[in-house]
Amino acid sequence: MADSVPESTIDAVFPPCFEERYSDCCRRHGVLPNPSLLSSFLKAEVKKACHQLCSLVIFLDDLKDADFPPLFDIFMEIDTSEIDAVDIYHDSSCDLNGEYVLLLLRAIGQKLRVVDLQDVSFGKEFLRDLSQRGLMCRVLNLKSSHFRKLNMVGNFIQLCTLNLDFSSSLTGFRQDCFTCMPNLKSLSLCETRITNLWTTSFALIKLPLLVELRFQNCLCYDESTGYPGSSGGAAANSDLLTNGLYIGGSFIDEDYYKYLTIEEAYIDDELQSISEDSTDDSELDFSNCNKERSLLDALSSAIPGWNRIVDMQNEISYGKSVMQNEETSSSSSNSRHISSCVPKKYNSCHASPICYERHYREYMIASLPGLEVLDDIPIRKADRDRAKFVFSQHFEYLPYKRKNKESIVNVLQNREIKACCTRSKNSRKTLHSSAKSQCFYSRSLSAAKAGSSAWPLLHPLSISGRISGDESRNFRPRQFEYHPSDASLMAFGTLDGEVVVINHENENIVSYIPSLGAMNSVLGLCWLKKYPSMLIAGSDNGSLKLYDTKHILTGNKGIHSSATSVTFDEFDQLTSVHVNSTDEWFLASGYSKNVALYDIGCGRCLQVFTDMHREHINVVKFSNHSPSIFATSSFDQDVKLWDLRQKPIFPCYTASSSRGNVMVCFSPDDHYLLVSAVDNEVKQLLAADGRLHLDFNIGPTGSSQNYTRSYYMNGRDYIISGSCDENVVRICCAQTGKRLRDLSLEGKGAGASMFVQSLRGDPLRDFNMSILAAYVRPSSNSEIVKVNLLASCENAREYFDYLHSRTPYCMGG
Repeated sequence: MADSVPESTIDAVFPPCFEERYSDCCRRHGVLPNPSLLSSFLKAEVKKACHQLCSLVIFLDDLKDADFPPLFDIFMEIDTSEIDAVDIYHDSSCDLNGEYVLLLLRAIGQKLRVVDLQDVSFGKEFLRDLSQRGLMCRVLNLKSSHFRKLNMVGNFIQLCTLNLDFSSSLTGFRQDCFTCMPNLKSLSLCETRITNLWTTSFALIKLPLLVELRFQNCLCYDESTGYPGSSGGAAANSDLLTNGLYIGGSFIDEDYYKYLTIEEAYIDDELQSISEDSTDDSELDFSNCNKERSLLDALSSAIPGWNRIVDMQNEISYGKSVMQNEETSSSSSNSRHISSCVPKKYNSCHASPICYERHYREYMIASLPGLEVLDDIPIRKADRDRAKFVFSQHFEYLPYKRKNKESIVNVLQNREIKACCTRSKNSRKTLHSSAKSQCFYSRSLSAAKAGSSAWPLLHPLSISGRISGDESRNFRPRQFEYHPSDASLMAFGTLDGEVVVINHENENIVSYIPSLGAMNSVLGLCWLKKYPSMLIAGSDNGSLKLYDTKHILTGNKGIHSSATSVTFDEFDQLTSVHVNSTDEWFLASGYSKNVALYDIGCGRCLQVFTDMHREHINVVKFSNHSPSIFATSSFDQDVKLWDLRQKPIFPCYTASSSRGNVMVCFSPDDHYLLVSAVDNEVKQLLAADGRLHLDFNIGPTGSSQNYTRSYYMNGRDYIISGSCDENVVRICCAQTGKRLRDLSLEGKGAGASMFVQSLRGDPLRDFNMSILAAYVRPSSNSEIVKVNLLASCENAREYFDYLHSRTPYCMGG
């Protein structure tokens, strides 16, 4: 009689197959085995029997919440099992518990290979947990996800391919995004809302191995057939366009072309070694892969998901062929000029807004030197040469033409070393050299700070508070002006006719002037220079007043207005006021062809100059140093310079734009006029004779209502420009016209679109500005947003803690 062998010994020699283990787990949990999972385990068993990579494919669409506990038991021992890799797919909305899905992904651990979650419907907590904790997968497809600001800071150390196509809420990246993706090679961001070249490239530069990037699908077409250059015709092209992660061979890491096929002949080094060390303990014995193919055909009829994998294989092969054709064509072409273009014709689709930025492709190629493929188009040497040339012509890498990023510590050390050397020279040279060094190192310090702050500090001012007793107000700002000599003060006028002076450093309201009479909007504000407590305020109902803010009483219970004021003759439908350099006169303009001149000392209107333009005059500005020189800008497309000494019947000169002029201003030294016309037509003229000095070439939107405003920053070194149909402020060098960077405004919450209603450069702080930002949503109040380009948003928490430690919204100075 043969000795009986213990059952545990049999299991050790002949371990149960995957289906048996899964069925046992189901019995323990009192649930029926899921047919889709049974078929998945059978397919994995077949691969193991054929000595191939034993991969398990799970379709979440076929699962219910009750199917997860048995899977958790299976994957508790996955590290010691014969399963080499697990792929997770999810196609459509389902009622699965997102927490279960996360637990499943975590349980699989390092053997997780592909995670394809389309139209993610597991809620915000699911995406937040995924971003903060990371995943160990190699391919992550989160198409149609609901990210707004991408902040993937978790552990994604194995991730090689990331797809976020059709994430229509995604507008940009947080500062720490991509810091834990050292192996990411391929990234796709088609049909998102990403627009900013600067923050995007700054985020992507953290990916050391990134070689393939896509913000749009560019398909190569054969001119003779009208179809993509490989083969397949229109039908194949249609399939190609409707799939995100696997479009085109240029996107997926070459290692994954075979990873994602049915036969899976490719095994990477790590998985290859695992397979070679394992033995075939399966009860099934297949002599060749043809038996597997027939079995897989049978599985396809039982599980529709397998057909998607088969189709995916065809799409990948097609895309790879396109890439091969492109590379062949590229290598055979002889490019003699730097401006040579790709010889094939490309059709773009699913483009993100960033693709429409001027010089987008050249900027990305120049900013990401390791990139090999952009938007499915290979990057050749001629492309890199052209990108370098275009970047140097149109963009400023760092402020003040600095070529290389420096640390702040190095700049300070070099300044001290230079100062020590200068002291040893004679006194005359010392004074000259010290002055020169001070300017040079001040600019170098600014360049170092700006270069390390791709996400500058944006801080909306808290402009609500108590105004009388226990009464509180939420102000609705419409216009604002920095104080010309007190760096802490700012005045703003409201849609309700109020004028408020605020200490914008600590957000304390200093003075409050209530609206008197009918409801009106304050559209004109101007501080006096010799009398720093006084300002002129003009409203759209024609009201014009001079206020002395130091006579406004303040107290612990609020502010009570007893301001001394001077009332001037009304100027109907007023839009602009401005005081001359000696505080003798001010000008007013509005929805008319006339300009009125007022005497501040006498408190009366001296003269009305009629028919100065053919259409209404939106803005009038005195020069900063010549008390009789002023400029007018009109929607008749003309800008005119006038001199009061010559009785302004005829202008000194007239300069024209192609669209209506929204505004004009002098540079701080009066050398230039900055003219802003509708839809981003911004030019700098020589103030002496009106000749064109610079055209800033900001791209138009095509909107006739896109009113553009521009001002100087850092003296006359830079200009800032924003428009009322856009949420972007452009910063350009006023000497070369090159773009330093764009600044994007983000509203509070999804769907809260913003636009630039007005803006000003801080006259006393370099690289500081404020923006009057309005929401598209009528129920939301406009807000004044302070911007510091030399500080990073990562310091915002410390800044806010400092503000909140002070007495909130009090009315004292």
